Amino acid sequence: MNVTREVILDLVPLYLAGEASEGSRRLVEELLAGDPELAARVRALGVATLAPAAAAELPPELELASLRRTRNLLTALRWLFGLGIAFTALGLAIRIRIEHGRIEELRFLVQDYPLGFGVLLVLGLGCLIGYSALRKRLRYSAR
Repeated sequence: MNVTREVILDLVPLYLAGEASEGSRRLVEELLAGDPELAARVRALGVATLAPAAAAELPPELELASLRRTRNLLTALRWLFGLGIAFTALGLAIRIRIEHGRIEELRFLVQDYPLGFGVLLVLGLGCLIGYSALRKRLRYSAR
């Protein structure tokens, strides 16, 4: 089987990270032993990419502060979602009039009381928009 340099270069990141299988590791080592130029290139790449990073000393309070911030944001998400659903449901309340066993009228109360129920509807939609924006911000800040 003829293995090209490109195949070996594809395997080098796995080899340097120590995640290559035993067979792949042996194959890379054999071909590096036979090609000193490639071995030097891989050695330089390994030193550049796997240089030990200096461990950053973080204050011990940082973890606790992060946990508190996360809890507060999750609490805010729950409240925004709950209030959004509640206010929207109240804003979309309906009146049903039944006569002689049949539904005679089905009407949204916002039509009869636009100020009261309209405010509830706007509050509900505002909470749901806030929930969506906060959730999107949290999703993108985690990456």
